[in-house]
Amino acid sequence: MKISDIEAIRVTIPSRGLNSALGSFPTFDYAIVIVKTDDGIEGYGEISTLWDGAGGVQCAFVAEAFRPALLGEDPLAINRCLRKMDTRFEGASPARAAIEMALFDIAGKALNTPVYTLLGGKTRESIVLSHSISMGAPDEMAREAITAVEQGFRCVKVKVGRPGAEDVDAVAAVRAAIGSDVLMRVDANMGWRTPKDAIRHIKAMEPYVLHSVEQPLPPSDLASLRLVRESVDTPIMVDESVWGPTDAWSIMHAGAADILNVYVAEAGGLTNASLIFRMAEVAGVGCVIGAMPELGIGTAAAVHLGVAMTNLHDPCDPCGVMYHDVDVIHEQFTIEDGQIWPPSGPGLGVTLDYEKLERYRRL
Repeated sequence: MKISDIEAIRVTIPSRGLNSALGSFPTFDYAIVIVKTDDGIEGYGEISTLWDGAGGVQCAFVAEAFRPALLGEDPLAINRCLRKMDTRFEGASPARAAIEMALFDIAGKALNTPVYTLLGGKTRESIVLSHSISMGAPDEMAREAITAVEQGFRCVKVKVGRPGAEDVDAVAAVRAAIGSDVLMRVDANMGWRTPKDAIRHIKAMEPYVLHSVEQPLPPSDLASLRLVRESVDTPIMVDESVWGPTDAWSIMHAGAADILNVYVAEAGGLTNASLIFRMAEVAGVGCVIGAMPELGIGTAAAVHLGVAMTNLHDPCDPCGVMYHDVDVIHEQFTIEDGQIWPPSGPGLGVTLDYEKLERYRRL
């Protein structure tokens, strides 16, 4: 079996307007990757990123760099394909991840087994989820948190990162609304600009019992992240800092975080994401799985990863499909009691809805 073609189709997906310190996105500029083989098996991947390398740039990486390198290659030789996708391009990780996602999908279909088997097999049946609470007025955020708990979620993630006392008021309101038995994370999305700002805000929130504080500062200043970690009681989680195994190693070596939030897209694919999990397990650092939020293909990849990893002990975010009203796959995920299950079937377990793909295609 050989790779006969690779296509990246840019899509624009309407957003519900999830607000965070990164802003509000009216649409998501993503792309769907289709890897075709001469045996007729297709594999699907998803380029999902909110960062500077938006859908069009990532599609260009696929078309101009990765497609020429992989045509004629064996799609089951995933490690060889990854080596041929080595690139000096900055920001190409989401495109690389999408192609590798599709290769795993092909391998699973060819071998009639789910992707989680290719990652080592299931260590759990489902993933416990957290539900993100959009930044807004404290009473609005409290109502959204109540709705999430009524839907069965036992962990909520409150978006913070604003100046002044509004975030503390929001955290207080959410805690009062959900009670003491529900976990509460907060995510600053790099919103605090100095360690002192971060420390001051976190200490003001800590009386409301936080599970963790996610990405309190911009990603590259590991010394400042370590200072924050050493100055507060709440565990510090990073995600924007973790663009692949090298970043993960630097963070752990610097003692800059207690928990790594691993994204398939940011890591550069399932292989790299799995490596980060294993590196962190050796180092005694916890891992969770993040969300962009992905559509169905990306969500499926993240859930397959999650059920296979041993170093996964806390609620995760891979329920991107819940934050979209539309998708480009036929299947619906099983999400019950605050948990998500991987799709059944070989490969990623999802099939592409070409009609919807055309509907949301961005020319």
